[in-house]
Amino acid sequence: MIPLSYYLVLGALLFAIAVVGIFLNRKNLVIILMAIELLLLAANMNFVAFSHYLSDTGGQVFVFFILTVAAAEAAVGLAILIVLFRARQTINVQDLDQLRG
Repeated sequence: MIPLSYYLVLGALLFAIAVVGIFLNRKNLVIILMAIELLLLAANMNFVAFSHYLSDTGGQVFVFFILTVAAAEAAVGLAILIVLFRARQTINVQDLDQLRG
């Protein structure tokens, strides 16, 4: 049986890696979207670990809602990314400072 603290430490490490990925790489929009997904997955792992530890299914149900939102966020983010790349020929975040409707 793996103790709860191992899951929490792994979740904290994944969360920290994602935060560092967002702050260190502010140029590539794809990497920023992947770091946001990693943030959500780290939180999901903690929800599942606590849910299993407390023998409550509430955390696991909440994970399904988070995964649904993450899938929608990824789809919308990639759609916006494709539109921006077609319009500007770049996905560099610093070049996307002016958005016009």
